[in-house]
Amino acid sequence: MNITKLPDKILSKKTEIISAEDLKKGSFKALISDMRLAMVEHQGVGLAANQIGKDLSIFVIDANLAQESGVPDAYINPEITEYAKDEAGMEEGCLSIPKYYVEIKRSKKIKIKALDENGNKIKFKAKGFLARVLQHETDHLNGLTIKNRA
Repeated sequence: MNITKLPDKILSKKTEIISAEDLKKGSFKALISDMRLAMVEHQGVGLAANQIGKDLSIFVIDANLAQESGVPDAYINPEITEYAKDEAGMEEGCLSIPKYYVEIKRSKKIKIKALDENGNKIKFKAKGFLARVLQHETDHLNGLTIKNRA
């Protein structure tokens, strides 16, 4: 599966919301599975649907990171509802911008809500590297890349 690269327009627009009913029917199971494989194949820690050319509000994160943190690895229609004022800088890269690395300041802690791949509501607090990855991928779904944040 190919990764969509800048300056492709799909990376700079807000993605389409998905209905919980469609998730519950299993309409996106195959796509989410393909996204997990593509993320691993391209050595990413996260992958948003628009990074594979799909105008959908879905992203996946590294399975080990999700498991260690006790959170799902697939997020649909995510929304960060709270950002801590305390920020930290860290160098980030992006599969859609090869060989580009830049220091990005992000909140150390966030609150996020979303649907899981079965259409169930999820809501939790995240901190550290998990919070950073969730912010990076949510940015993608809102049409932002690390170039916008730099």
